[in-house]
Amino acid sequence: MSFDISSIVARYLNSCKLHEVLPNAALLSELYKASMQKKVQQRRTLLVSLDELEDVDMSPLVDVLLKIHLFDVDAVDVLCTSPLAVKQESVVSLVRAVNSTLRTVDLQDMLFKKEILWDLFQSGLNCQSLKLRSTEIQKLNMVGSFMQLDTLNLDFCSSLTNLERDCFACMPKLMRLSICGTRIADLWTTRAALTRLPSLTELRFQNCICCKDTGPCLASSNGAGSPASVGNLFSTYGFKRINQDSLNDSADKVSNHFEGILSSDPSFVAKSGRADLQHEVSFGDFHVQERDDCPEDINLKLRDRSVVSKMYLSCHPSPICFEKYYREYIIASLPHLEVLDNFPIRKLDRELANTVFSQYYEYLPYKRQRKENVASVLHMRETGRGNVYHSKSSRIKEAVSCRKSPYFYSRSLCAAKLGSSASPSLHILSNISNNIKEGSGSLRPRQFEYHPTNPSLMAFGTLDGEVVVVNHDAGNTFSYIPLFGVTNSILGLCWLNKNPFKLLAGSDNGSLRLYDINDTSPKSETSYSSSSPAVFEKFEQLTSLHVNSTDDQFVTSGYSKKVAIYDICSGERLHLFSDMHQEPINVAKFAHHSPNLLATSSFDRDVKLWDLRQMPNRPCYTASSSRGNVMVCFSPDDLYLLVSAVDNEVKQLLSVDGRLQTDFRIASTGSAHNYTRSYYMNGRDYVISGSSDESIVRICCAQTGRRLRDYYLEDRALESPILVQSLRSDPFRHFHMAVLASYMRPSSRRDIIKVTLLESGQYGDKDSMSKDCCNPYGYGG
Repeated sequence: MSFDISSIVARYLNSCKLHEVLPNAALLSELYKASMQKKVQQRRTLLVSLDELEDVDMSPLVDVLLKIHLFDVDAVDVLCTSPLAVKQESVVSLVRAVNSTLRTVDLQDMLFKKEILWDLFQSGLNCQSLKLRSTEIQKLNMVGSFMQLDTLNLDFCSSLTNLERDCFACMPKLMRLSICGTRIADLWTTRAALTRLPSLTELRFQNCICCKDTGPCLASSNGAGSPASVGNLFSTYGFKRINQDSLNDSADKVSNHFEGILSSDPSFVAKSGRADLQHEVSFGDFHVQERDDCPEDINLKLRDRSVVSKMYLSCHPSPICFEKYYREYIIASLPHLEVLDNFPIRKLDRELANTVFSQYYEYLPYKRQRKENVASVLHMRETGRGNVYHSKSSRIKEAVSCRKSPYFYSRSLCAAKLGSSASPSLHILSNISNNIKEGSGSLRPRQFEYHPTNPSLMAFGTLDGEVVVVNHDAGNTFSYIPLFGVTNSILGLCWLNKNPFKLLAGSDNGSLRLYDINDTSPKSETSYSSSSPAVFEKFEQLTSLHVNSTDDQFVTSGYSKKVAIYDICSGERLHLFSDMHQEPINVAKFAHHSPNLLATSSFDRDVKLWDLRQMPNRPCYTASSSRGNVMVCFSPDDLYLLVSAVDNEVKQLLSVDGRLQTDFRIASTGSAHNYTRSYYMNGRDYVISGSSDESIVRICCAQTGRRLRDYYLEDRALESPILVQSLRSDPFRHFHMAVLASYMRPSSRRDIIKVTLLESGQYGDKDSMSKDCCNPYGYGG
C-alpha cells in the first residue's frame, strides 16, 4: 500500500520537528514539485540536490527516505554540482536509505575520502546511473552489489591507473561505461576487466568533442563519419567551411604530420637526462601541437581510415588511447560492443579489427585460440589426448595430433595459466639481504644474473661494490661478498659455465675479480666474508663483461671504443682492441656454443659479429640500427641475435649473416635517453623488453613479433611508476622473470622484483616501499 506524496511532506515536517531543525526550503520545494508531477506525467521523480543542504538537514531527510517506498514516488535522483557542506558519511547514508527507488547518483564534484570510497565500492548501490569523480581512486575494485546499474561514469578520476579483473563482476546490467581523462594505459588488464560485462554496448576512454554521453556521435551517425559530416562539425565549432577535396587534402597533410605522434606510446612521458633518469611523469591530457585553425584544447586524433573516420575530433583521452591499434584491440576483444569513444562500430570495422588483432597480437601463448582449464590439460597429458575442439562446442575430443611437439603440454599449461592471470605476481627480492649489511644502510642492486645450473640462486651487484648471492626461492642469503677498497658500482656480472660456483664481477672503476661463492666463512651472525678473489688487470670505464662457452676467456667493453680479451686461467689480458667501433661499446657478448664468436653493440648504431680466430681487423658482418645500440645477445641456440637500440628499437637478426628476421615495432617515446634492453624468454620463444624511462615490460613472440602482453609496474603506495632499468628471464621456469626496478622520487629506491606471469598477485612486501636507493644510469646490460 502506498500513500500520496503529500504525506511525505508531512512526514518530513514532523521529522524536522523531532530533530529540532528548521525545514530546508529547497528540499520542500522539490517535494512539492514531485507532488505536482502526477498531474502532467506518469512517473514521479524526487530530486535531492546536495548543494542546497547542510549537515543539520541530513537526519530528517534520511528518516523520510528510509520510508520512501511507502509513498507514491517512482525514482529518486541525488545530485551534487558544487563542493559539499555536509559530511560524506551522511551522503552515503542518504543514498543507501533510498534503496530500490534510487535512480541516479551524480557525485562528480564531491571530494571523497579513501575510506568512504572503499566502503561504497565494497557494499554497492542499488542505483541505475552512477557518476563519480575523485582523485582518490587509484584502482577500481567495485566488488559490491551494483545489480541495477546500467550507466557508470568515472570521467576525470585522474589517479585511476588500472581496472581490477573482477571490478565489474557484480554489474550484469551495465551497458554504458565512460572512463575519460584517467591514467588507464594497459590494454590487457583492461580487457580482462571489461570482458566481465556481458551487457556492455557503449564504452569511452575519450570523448568526441561534441558529445557528453557515451552514445554514438550525431555527426558520425549522419554519414558514418564522412568528410562532409566532419566538415559540418567544423562549421559548428567555428571552422571556415571547406569543400570535400580541400578537406581530404588537409586530412592527408595532418595525418602525415602527426604520424610519429600517434604511433608512439606516451602512457608515461618522462623528461630526458643523461646521469639522472628519474624524472617526474606527466599524466595529464595529451594534446597535439596547437594549430591556428583548431579550437582551443581540442585533441586532433587521426586513426586508420579503414576502421574509423578520416578525421576524428576527440578530447580528454586516457593514455590507453595512444596505444597503437588501441581501437582495433578493444573492438576485437568485446564482440558485443556497439559504440566506442562515441563512434559506432560497423560490421566492416569489426572485420578489420579482428584482422589487425590476429596480425599484431597473440591472444594466448603459442597461438592458442581458446582458454583451457589446467585440470583438463593435465588430464589430456595423462591420457594422451589433444585439445581439438568441436566447431559447435568446447568439448575436448581425442586427436592424434597431440604429440606434434614434445613441448605441447607444457605450452598448453602455460597458456591456461596465463589466460587466467590478468596481473602477474610480483615479489621484491633484494630486501632479502638488507639485514646482512653493517650499519643502517640498505643494499642497492645495480646488476644481476640468474645462476646457470641452480634454479634457486641469483647473484646481484650493488651500487656500493658489494656482490650478493641469494636463494630467491627460499628467501635467504647464500653468500655475501663485501666491497674491496673504494666504493664503485658493479656493472658487470657473469657466472662461469663449467665452474658454475665461480662468479666474475666488474665495477665501473675497471676492477675485475673472480669469486668462488662456496669459499666463504662466517664473519658474524648476519654477514659473510669471502677469501681473496682472483684479480685481473683493470679495464677503464667498464660497463659489460662476458665469459665464453669454454670458460677460458672473457671479454670486457665499456664507455669507450675499446674491447679487451682476458685469459681466465693465467689472469693475463690477451688482446686490447681499440678500433672495433666509432663510439662507445656498451655490451659485448660471446656466443653460447662457439667460444670464438663475439658480438659487439655500440652507440655508433652498429652491431658487429667477430671471429676471434681471425684477428678482428674486420667483422664477419655489420648490421645497423637507426639509433645507438644499448645491447645485443645471442639466442640460446645461437641462431639469432637480439639487438636493442635506444628508445624501443628492438630487432632480431639471423646470426649467420645479420639479415633482419623480426622487427618488433615497439613505439618510441621520443627520449634520446630511453635505454632499452631485451632478452629471450622460454628458450627463444618469446622476447621481453623494457626501457629505463618507462615502467612497462613488453612480451613479444620472437618469431612473429606479435605482442603477447604488456605489464605496467607502479608503486601504488607513492602513486608513481617504477622504471625498468634492466631485466632477465628465468632460464629454468617459463614465463618467469626478474626486473631491476628504479622508483621515481621521492623514494628514489631500487629493487629486484621477481615477476611470475602465470600467477595473479601484488607486491609481496608493502612496507619496503619507502627505502632509498641511488639514481639509475643508462649503461651496461
